[in-house]
Amino acid sequence: MAEFEIGGMTFKGGKMMVMLTALSTLGGAAWAGFEFYADYMDMKEIVQNIDTDAIAARNLQIEQKLDDAIEYTRDIKTGLRDDILSIEKQADRAEDKVRTMETEVRDMIDKASERFETKRDSMKADSEQDMEDLEDRLEKKLQRALDNPLSD
Repeated sequence: MAEFEIGGMTFKGGKMMVMLTALSTLGGAAWAGFEFYADYMDMKEIVQNIDTDAIAARNLQIEQKLDDAIEYTRDIKTGLRDDILSIEKQADRAEDKVRTMETEVRDMIDKASERFETKRDSMKADSEQDMEDLEDRLEKKLQRALDNPLSD
């Protein structure tokens, strides 16, 4: 069986395997610590090199653009509201005109109907009177002709 000696201690068999495992674990942990430290130093350098003034200036630009966009949106909203109110007023005026014109047209139709009825009644009365006059004249002529058949 193999054995080895470290610092005056002799290891053989299972103890040797435990010792090798422990040493390899310690070596791996040391290597991982070194890599972590190297990454930490790189990250520290990156963080130290960050230009906070440039970031702050960019944030101010973004905030200004957002404020401008909000103001522009408000202007659009106000303009749309004004347009809608204007359209509503125009629609109300058009409705009022239509109602007025409808009333005027109905009045005109009623007056025309009255005039037509009056004219028809007048024409009917005139034609009846004409018929009566014609009938009276014919009766008179007929009576004269009957009274004196030889005169004409």
